[in-house]
Amino acid sequence: MPTVARKTRRGHTALTAFRFAHRGATDYAGLLQHYRSAFKMPQPIVVRLTGFSPRSVAKWSEGVAPSPRQERALAEMDRLLDGLARVMRPEQVGQWLKSPNPAFDGSTPLQVVERGELDRIWQMLYDLESGQPG
Repeated sequence: MPTVARKTRRGHTALTAFRFAHRGATDYAGLLQHYRSAFKMPQPIVVRLTGFSPRSVAKWSEGVAPSPRQERALAEMDRLLDGLARVMRPEQVGQWLKSPNPAFDGSTPLQVVERGELDRIWQMLYDLESGQPG
């Protein structure tokens, strides 16, 4: 499902109420809580997926709105979680992200994300969903 954005008074792009509602949340704190519970992702995994500091993620968890750049990282993470939930049970995602994977030459998916190689995960998802041999 695409992320719908709008401009705020300060010129920041913000996820609309639709995105929060899609995840059963009303704000960023609720959105992060949803990620932690539905995808079994503790906060350190969220930190690694977004590429921002533990302090930034803690602030979002307390309800502080992310910057536009941080918000884009959250939107990308949200998109990735949607993709992963199409091919595995959501509660398996957190463990899968931490497990070495032969498709990534023994690296964990988190390491792949941290190296900026997210396209490898998207290719894997495409292959799985289209039935392409991998």
